Amino acid sequence: MTMGLFSRRKRQEPEEIEGLDALDLDSPAPDDAPEDEGAADDALPEDEPEDEEEAPARGDHLEDGPYDEADAPDEDRIDLGGLLVPAIDGMELRMEVDQRTNAVTGANLVIEGSSLQVQAFAAPKSRGIWEEVRGKLRESVVKQGGTAETRPGAFGTELIARMPVKRADGRTAYRPARFMGVDGRRWLLRAVLSGKALADPEQARRFETLVSRLVVVRGAEAMAPQELIPLHLPGERPGLNQIRSGPLDPLARGPEITEIG
Repeated sequence: MTMGLFSRRKRQEPEEIEGLDALDLDSPAPDDAPEDEGAADDALPEDEPEDEEEAPARGDHLEDGPYDEADAPDEDRIDLGGLLVPAIDGMELRMEVDQRTNAVTGANLVIEGSSLQVQAFAAPKSRGIWEEVRGKLRESVVKQGGTAETRPGAFGTELIARMPVKRADGRTAYRPARFMGVDGRRWLLRAVLSGKALADPEQARRFETLVSRLVVVRGAEAMAPQELIPLHLPGERPGLNQIRSGPLDPLARGPEITEIG
C-alpha cells in the first residue's frame, strides 16, 4: 500500500458553507479531476424544495457499514482518531491540516486519479442530520454560482454538485463532486467523491465499497450537533507531538504527500 502521511493543506477563508465547516471550494482537486467550463444557467433556485427520492436496494458490492465502533468487524485499519480507514493496496492517504490551529480537518483517500474526502460529525441521539445538512450544502453551492441536485444513491439520497472554481486565466470553471451522507449512532459520516470515478461506474462502486467499510469512533464526550469529530494523523496519539513538514502551496494542483511502504 502507498500511503501519504499527511499534506498540510492551508485552509482559505471563502464564503463558508452553512451547516458544516468542511466544503472547501478552493481545495485543489486530484490532478485528473474533471472540470466543466459550462455556465451555471441550470442552477437550482434557492427556494426550490428538495425532491426526496426513495433509495434503491443496497448493492451487493457494499459491506454492512459504515460502522459504529461498537459494531465494526475485525479488519486491518488505519487509525485516524474519529475514523478508522481500511488499509487498501494502491491507496494514498492525504490528511488535511488547518495551519492556523494544526488541527486535522479531513482525510482524502486517493485511488487511481479519484479522491474521496471523508469526515465525521456529531449528531443528536434522537435523529439523523444528513437531510438538514444536505439541504444547506445545496443552497450554499447554488448561492455561490454552482448547481446541485439530489438523487438516490448507494447510501440513500445524495447530492450531485458542480462547484465554481477560478481558472488561471480568470474564467470560471465548474468542478463536479458527489456528496454522500450516512446517519449513524450519534454521528454523520460525509464522503465527497471527485475525479475519474464520477464518470466510471466501476470505479464509483469501488469507492462505495470503501465507504461501507469505514468505522466512525464517536466517543462518549458531549459534542454539539454538526461539530467535527476530532481526527489525528496516522500513528499520532493524544499528548505526543507530531513532526510536521513545512507548509505547501495552497494553489498547487494537488497536495504533496510523503510516501511510505
